[in-house]
Amino acid sequence: MARATSDLLLIFIFLISLPIASPSSTDSFVFGGCTQQKYEPDSPYESNINSLLTSLVNSATYSSYNNYTIMGSSPQDVVYGLFQCRGDLSMPDCATCVARAVSQLGSLCSLTCGGAVQLQGCYVKYDNTTFLGAEDKTVVLKKCGPSIGYDTDAMSVRDAVMAGLARAGGPHRAGGSGEVQGLAQCVGDLSLGQCQDCLSEAISRLKTDCGTGVYGDMFLAKCYARYSTGGAHVYTKTHNDKSINESEKTFAIIIGLLAGVALIIIFLTFIRKVFGGSGK
Repeated sequence: MARATSDLLLIFIFLISLPIASPSSTDSFVFGGCTQQKYEPDSPYESNINSLLTSLVNSATYSSYNNYTIMGSSPQDVVYGLFQCRGDLSMPDCATCVARAVSQLGSLCSLTCGGAVQLQGCYVKYDNTTFLGAEDKTVVLKKCGPSIGYDTDAMSVRDAVMAGLARAGGPHRAGGSGEVQGLAQCVGDLSLGQCQDCLSEAISRLKTDCGTGVYGDMFLAKCYARYSTGGAHVYTKTHNDKSINESEKTFAIIIGLLAGVALIIIFLTFIRKVFGGSGK
């Protein structure tokens, strides 16, 4: 497998940003892409990718962000990866979203050395060149809604909401006023200073590029900012018993599968020790 160069860019397949109309749409596709470089089937790198993605799905059952580096017997087999859930998601919703993103990566980026998928509720990325902790303000996806015309009051409220997000601290920021909502999020491997710099760039570009749009989405490589006016999008997590139950069921299935794998490993280790001991 050839080594990836540091300036290799993901070739993204852009789709329209879908509005969040219900909790289940946190799993809906926003964008995704893969590197051009391929790896050989059944190679050590493929084994490391599988190990990495399994670790990401496992970690999402108890954390909203994590990153892993899977070492290989040679430098070209090292793989780096992370996931980031939206800050308002529950653990069951986060786990479900990451599992869905990993599944889509498997279909979208089969046998490619790097790939990334952004769903409405989470982001997953892996590559064979390190990107962890590196700020990246490349525009990955921009989506602006139809113009509402120059409405001074609406635009003033929009600008105030976005300014509030820019001033707020932390990697996940949400706010609103009246019918205007705003949302911003950084990937968790950024420092507080890098996060602030990335979000300031995303918010500035969003206001400039989307102008009087009824909504706007600006996804940079390591952060995003979004706004909606007049209820065009709903960015906060709503709750209803049916969706919560479905997420909890999926969460329980994931936990059960992980526990089952652990039991199988323990059983096989026990059998190996028994037969190994009897053969002495």
